Amino acid sequence: MFFTRPKARMIEPGEALPGRAIPLETSERHFVSGHPLRGPYPDGLERAVFALGCYWGAERKFWQVPGVWVTAVGNAGGFTPNPTYEEVCSGLTGHAEAVLVVFDRTKVSYSQLLKVFFEAHDPTQGMRQGNDVGTQYRSAIYWVGIAQRDAAQAAKAVYQRELQLNGFGAVTTEIVEAGPFYFAEAYHQQYLAKNPNGYCGLGGTGVACPAGIGVDA
Repeated sequence: MFFTRPKARMIEPGEALPGRAIPLETSERHFVSGHPLRGPYPDGLERAVFALGCYWGAERKFWQVPGVWVTAVGNAGGFTPNPTYEEVCSGLTGHAEAVLVVFDRTKVSYSQLLKVFFEAHDPTQGMRQGNDVGTQYRSAIYWVGIAQRDAAQAAKAVYQRELQLNGFGAVTTEIVEAGPFYFAEAYHQQYLAKNPNGYCGLGGTGVACPAGIGVDA
């Protein structure tokens, strides 16, 4: 059933798998920093959620940023509650592989995180990223608060101009309000720290995203 439909077509809500009410078991702490993955997080920290292809490599991009307190991989933007990895891979949950980024804005701005996001992948590829094809690999920013929304929209417009000057097509990054973030299974968390030679399908365009883009959040 899972592999009989085009995985590059976004499903309708009524097509989604039912999922489950109980969250999947995942790691208690970040493999690199030792900070609690699900929280509680220190007061004053902020959350951001990004999708930019396979979340193994995407998460590593963000945990290396100074000012990021903890990261986690999971699924966002879909319909199925608490999906398994296999269910997400089927294309029948509507989710994108995503990274939760908890950060200290006194040390790193949301605009700086947007710069990392856009430069780390090719946001013009639609429902794929390199050889990884399917709706789970789409480019997306899930904003938390109006300031993040405005900053993301401004950054997308600025980077679109830079990409067009360098021969790229339209940016397909979706910018939508963050809904539930479903943590992925433990073995996916900080995968490339546990498996340094593991697969990373990310590849940027080589086009720099201007610093200080957008309206900071």
